[in-house]
Amino acid sequence: MSRSPSMAILPRQDPKAPRHPTETHAAPQPPAPTTPPGKAATEEALDPGGQPLLLEIGWETCNQLGGIYTVLRSKSPEMVRRWGDRYLLIGPYNPENAAVEFEEQAPTGDIGEVISQLREQGLGAHFGRWLVSGRPQVLLLNYLDLFAQLHEVKYRFWHDHGIETPADDPLLNNVVAFGEACRRFLELLGEQVGTRHRLIAHFHEWMAAAAAPMLRRQGWPGSIVFTTHATILGRFLAMNNPGYYDALPHLDGPAEARRYNCTAQYTIERAAAHGAEVFTTVSDITGEECRHLLGRGPDLLLPNGLNIQRFTALHEFQNLHRQYKQRLHRFTMGHFFGSYHFDLDRTLYFFTSGRYEYRNKGMDLTVEALARLNARLQQADSSITIVAFIITNRPVKSINVGNLGQRAMLREFRTITDAIKNQVGDRLFEAATTGHVPDLNALIDDYWTLRLRRTIQTWKQDHLPSIVTHDLLDDAHDEVLMQLRACQLWNQQENPVKVIYHPQFVTSTNPLFGLEYEQFVRGCNLGIFPSYYEPWGYTPMEAIALGVPAVTSDVSGFGTYVTQLLPDHEGQGVFVTPRRHGSWDQSAQSLCDQMWSYCQQDHRQRVDQRNRVEAFSVNFDWRHLAERYQQAHELALDRVT
Repeated sequence: MSRSPSMAILPRQDPKAPRHPTETHAAPQPPAPTTPPGKAATEEALDPGGQPLLLEIGWETCNQLGGIYTVLRSKSPEMVRRWGDRYLLIGPYNPENAAVEFEEQAPTGDIGEVISQLREQGLGAHFGRWLVSGRPQVLLLNYLDLFAQLHEVKYRFWHDHGIETPADDPLLNNVVAFGEACRRFLELLGEQVGTRHRLIAHFHEWMAAAAAPMLRRQGWPGSIVFTTHATILGRFLAMNNPGYYDALPHLDGPAEARRYNCTAQYTIERAAAHGAEVFTTVSDITGEECRHLLGRGPDLLLPNGLNIQRFTALHEFQNLHRQYKQRLHRFTMGHFFGSYHFDLDRTLYFFTSGRYEYRNKGMDLTVEALARLNARLQQADSSITIVAFIITNRPVKSINVGNLGQRAMLREFRTITDAIKNQVGDRLFEAATTGHVPDLNALIDDYWTLRLRRTIQTWKQDHLPSIVTHDLLDDAHDEVLMQLRACQLWNQQENPVKVIYHPQFVTSTNPLFGLEYEQFVRGCNLGIFPSYYEPWGYTPMEAIALGVPAVTSDVSGFGTYVTQLLPDHEGQGVFVTPRRHGSWDQSAQSLCDQMWSYCQQDHRQRVDQRNRVEAFSVNFDWRHLAERYQQAHELALDRVT
């Protein structure tokens, strides 16, 4: 009998049997190998001794907002490989996102019964598959259905845990409602299968973890794992305190939460950390935050990885670099060549990207280091030109009209030159067949000659190329733009460092680039990510997976991981800027030195480095790093008797 794929189609055992059979106390095992069709074979594969079930809960399941979406999505093929249909992701139901990323299926067996009970309670639940690599099972809960009961849930939250949530905060209302939805599902699932299967609920970040203290208090029959990817206080403190890491041991978490008006978020995060059987974070630098701010150090570190196979281009990645660099060349011609031109064969493309956190993401350090690099290249009379892109997301009115006009002019040049090329080619062919070499100028109609001359005249500009591609809503107070002006990085012809501040994320529909972000990265030469606060740091890791050398910092989780475990990282194209010790000025000089060193490489050396950095990226594949998750889940099972 065929059934829909579901972790719920598990044969029942004797309810009087021990809750944790001896044979299931060992570590979770990968799913059994595929067996021939047949009822007996299917039952054996699905339930070899009542193996544990893993429920992974994240606000960004099928809901792209930030880095945790990348964690859950990229990790899913490896989790499915290890757990099969004993693995279920849980997230909030968003109809718009679900229409794109989610394929709903009819639930059966135990999970079907639990979903039926939830719906009887008035809570919508949607079961199916996430349309990403691995096709993991997903349950999306419509937490908005609980808003009519939200005052009761929030009262319980305050009464049982001392966590007070303001009534007028939409985000906190959503978080508490989603927490209650998760609690109900996990409670019912525990009642349904708790005598037959050990359960692990793994919560990611405070926004998904409101259920953790609730479940712990009511004695839920499973084990709870909580991973914080960045402490809520850490972001605020690092942004506003230049000596944050030195001051960290002396900070009072509750007092600082009151100061930054994030007490509710902080107490939810702290309650989840203390309520979990196993508490984890992504890096040792964030673990230090947890010890001082949350009052509990992590049991294990779970570094973030990537599904490197997704980025693999085998031997094509060098060709892809050339292909997409040509696209960047076209953008550069459109942006700069109306005012002046430079040698594209001697041009390098640097970039930084990420959320607009001016200090935390190291944008301030990047701009200062670029200004110093500009002066150094000028002093050395270098023939190298650097075009540095700053990619982030800011409120804008529209793309700058001048930039759109220059792109239109570039398209006009293409139309004219293609027409002339075809006309000359056809007429030259005809003339050659008659046995003579014609005057090439005579092969072009006057119409196209005149149109070309008019376009060239219109193309010329008497002003400098802009440093920002869009009209910002608050041009006068944008910190990046203010610093670019203060450093006099105005795209003067004599400046070897040119800057393009692009306050919108790169997408294929953007008329300025017409590239996906990954294509844009492949076309660049060096990624620059010297963050001051970065619990992990996906952007440099994605860059190296695409064969692009990258700079990170020693106060980012990725940077500390590389420094401690991979000592030859610089030889592989991963550079770590020191930021924890020493002054900001010293860090800026160090970053400038790293960029200068890269500029001194010749073409052959850069090609070789791209080969090495692409090979180096295998160290960050989930095939290796998912082992840490398995250790956390083993520990969680061991701690629940």
